Amino acid sequence: MRFRAVVFDLFHTLTGKESEWSELPWTADVLGIDRKRWNELLVVHSRWRLAGEELDPFVILSTLARQADPAISEEIIRDALRVRIQRFEDCLSRVPGENVETLRRLRDDGYRIGLISNADAMEYAAWVKSPLAGLFDAAVFSCEAGCVKPEREIYEKCIELLGVAAGECLFVGDGGSNELIGAREAGMTTVFLSGVMAELWPERIPERMRASDHHLESIPEVYSLLEPHLRLTTDAPMQGKT
Repeated sequence: MRFRAVVFDLFHTLTGKESEWSELPWTADVLGIDRKRWNELLVVHSRWRLAGEELDPFVILSTLARQADPAISEEIIRDALRVRIQRFEDCLSRVPGENVETLRRLRDDGYRIGLISNADAMEYAAWVKSPLAGLFDAAVFSCEAGCVKPEREIYEKCIELLGVAAGECLFVGDGGSNELIGAREAGMTTVFLSGVMAELWPERIPERMRASDHHLESIPEVYSLLEPHLRLTTDAPMQGKT
């Protein structure tokens, strides 16, 4: 089947390396919480924030922080909140140029472009300032949709907005939150992108490769999966000529 759409994850897929997001410290470091523990709280134990059940940034951050350390002060939480908001604004404004150009090229070539992101209201707030905003035919954020990856509903919302069949979609992501498994179960062809992962969690790459149909390191490489279809489209009118 010819692919008609490409759907992307946002953070750690279209964004740059996390070490390049911002000059500001990581939220966990400001809070004095182990980074591994903080990541676990963000990814595994807080569907409520990702699904938009709580939208107040301070409540979100204080709830998470006090799960790790009940004694943490409000002053430290407010310092961390200021840093976290700015880090995400920096991250969404510093998207690698090659990723932006790839999205523009895909649209110029007639592909439908989608985005599915697990993000709370704080992480999503700076989206309107990003060079990525406006490049998608459908952008689904979990805090607005009320569902999260890898739940089937969030993929189906994006597919419906794109107006294509699931089998006509590539899903490209770093594999966090079991998103590749969810995309495959929704009927999409999955692409594991490992370039950003290699910096943070290289030990997770083999497992995520097994959960995907294809493995790439960078966003521009997506065309290696699409070019055969483009050639077929280009060559088709020539077949009737003599």
